[in-house]
Amino acid sequence: MITEKELAFVRQTLETARRLGAQKARATLSMSEEDLVATLDGEVDRVTHCADRSLALALFVDGRFGSYSTNKLEPEALEAFIAKAVEATRVLAEDPCRDLPDPARCCKDALTGDELGLTDPARERISPADRQRMALEASVFSADKRIISEEGEYSDSVYETVVMDTNGLCCRHREMSFDYGVEITIESGGEKYSGYWWDASSHLAELDAPACGRRALERAVGQIGSAPVKSGRYTAVIDAEMASKVVSPLLRALSAYSIQQNSSFLMDSVGKQVLPEGLTLLDVPRIPGQTCSKYFDSEGVATVEAPIVREGVVMEYFINTYMANKMQLAPTVEDATRPKVLPWPRAGLDRDAILRECGSGILVTDFNGGNSNPVTGDFSYGIEGYLFKDGRIVRPVSGMLMTGNFLTLWSRLLFAGDDARPCQTKLIPTLAFAEVDFSG
Repeated sequence: MITEKELAFVRQTLETARRLGAQKARATLSMSEEDLVATLDGEVDRVTHCADRSLALALFVDGRFGSYSTNKLEPEALEAFIAKAVEATRVLAEDPCRDLPDPARCCKDALTGDELGLTDPARERISPADRQRMALEASVFSADKRIISEEGEYSDSVYETVVMDTNGLCCRHREMSFDYGVEITIESGGEKYSGYWWDASSHLAELDAPACGRRALERAVGQIGSAPVKSGRYTAVIDAEMASKVVSPLLRALSAYSIQQNSSFLMDSVGKQVLPEGLTLLDVPRIPGQTCSKYFDSEGVATVEAPIVREGVVMEYFINTYMANKMQLAPTVEDATRPKVLPWPRAGLDRDAILRECGSGILVTDFNGGNSNPVTGDFSYGIEGYLFKDGRIVRPVSGMLMTGNFLTLWSRLLFAGDDARPCQTKLIPTLAFAEVDFSG
């Protein structure tokens, strides 16, 4: 999608910014295109096509910093936009910590954007009729008389970005995504129950849309008769679909922004074992063919595979150039691109195997609301799931709260599975924890 003409446009943007008074600048051109077919109760409900392109411009002017964006990319509009942006930056307060990243840290091997193999030529051959056919073939509306509503969406999209700066950076990323998601509502005994499932891949052949409908129906049916269980402490098994809910707070707590603002429950944790030995969390940003993999962050800094937590020891914070200068720390990447929890205590465990290992407890399959405190690590989440005994699901559970503290929760880690879904941004498997508080 990004042509040589558009690359020349980005270079011209940087040259114009320098000519109009910026000492340094970074320009990011992003382009996207999506085709979507929505279905309702087994029939086509809506067809959309959307395309977007935008330019983000970071300016460093006389010791000041400003960030701007526009989708008016005509050459005649560019100069006026940059001139106004430079003048607006000049009236801001000085900020000596703002700078471009060291060129030695920047990505140099993302030359075409296709290095990770995240595109599929099949997309160019898909016709509007093909999209409607695939969306309709995924429908299971007539498969069960209890279904009263089915809302599905098939889409395929392409996203491309190029990042350049006045230090000579030029890196590109191109990615396609084929997605299907469906929500099914059933009625049983006068009550309504809903289930949702989705799948996504950078390659059309790997998308199993019909399986999403079957799984969504299974999840809806599985809720029939759900009710709270007695409040108390249970072994909690967090399904891989939802397990990022208990990992994301760790990642946010390791952000330099959180550390600098004293709003992290992992303050002063680098080099210390504050998490259990069973937890090893890696950033694996360059997995060929897997959606969300990327060679660089928004600054153009090269991503690398690196440990975030190794056997419970915190290995690094996420520190971009600005926060590194502000905190006088060595910079890393600005965030985890593709965090992955390694299996523990052995490989090959999926959800069913972990249920058998744990014996009895509550399997959490959904979080529905709640909050957490970034300073203390305390949390309270509404949950849905199942009571299980002797390694087998007994009945559905709903209307309960799971509460605790993340450091305490992780200290009671029992198992980390080997069943992370590759379609998710975070590669988090099924997790199990001992003695978790549930209240109904």
